[in-house]
Amino acid sequence: MAVKTDSMHNKRIGAKGEALACKYLKKHGYKIVEKNYKNPFGEVDIIVNKDGVTAFVEVKTRLSDKFGAPSESVGKARQFKYIQGANFYFSGSEIDCTVRFDIIEVFRDGINHIENAFQA
Repeated sequence: MAVKTDSMHNKRIGAKGEALACKYLKKHGYKIVEKNYKNPFGEVDIIVNKDGVTAFVEVKTRLSDKFGAPSESVGKARQFKYIQGANFYFSGSEIDCTVRFDIIEVFRDGINHIENAFQA
């Protein structure tokens, strides 16, 4: 019998949170363009479009607020990776939209969507 590791547990929680975030975004009129967009700088959880805005969305799932708000764990290094990922995503094309960086906090009892959570 395999022993479950914290890493496996965290990945499952993260995947469930991303699925809930996608459902939330669709319900609120966003079109999912990419999920788990891998690039040389890391991975962007979700890329969405709505009303001429392309948002790069970091999803943070927490079962409790014991360690603070999920968004607090998106530090400068993670923000930089998202900004570089967005630059890579648009490389070689003309940007004809507003670009935004959002964070979606997923809790046991709901979702908090933070638009413009950080700036490029």
